[in-house]
Amino acid sequence: QVQLVESGGGLVQVGGSLRLSCAASGLTSSTYAMGWFRQAPGKEREFAAAISPSGSNIYYADSVKGRFTISRDNAKNTVSLQMNSLAPEDTAVYSCAAGRWGANLKLRTAYVYWGQGTQVTVSS
Repeated sequence: QVQLVESGGGLVQVGGSLRLSCAASGLTSSTYAMGWFRQAPGKEREFAAAISPSGSNIYYADSVKGRFTISRDNAKNTVSLQMNSLAPEDTAVYSCAAGRWGANLKLRTAYVYWGQGTQVTVSS
């Protein structure tokens, strides 16, 4: 049974930082691309960042580029999202997902497995 479990969310002030982690079990994460998506209240789930199975290819949404950093540790089956300079518009539920390399990783349809998500709230 595949499980993706996110952690690290919480309440942070504007300009602060958070580090999200996603622990994968039931799959060999090194064979999957991994992504982070987020969904704000009343909005559709949107792409934030993705990383190839080897970690050599990384993609970011324009809205987070320069502030967020995605990384992975295949030995530990984990993927992380370091979020800096957080703003109120970053408030959302953040979910990690495992997808097949070769698909368009900015699309939700590229992903096979999803975590339940972790809440990030940025207060002003």
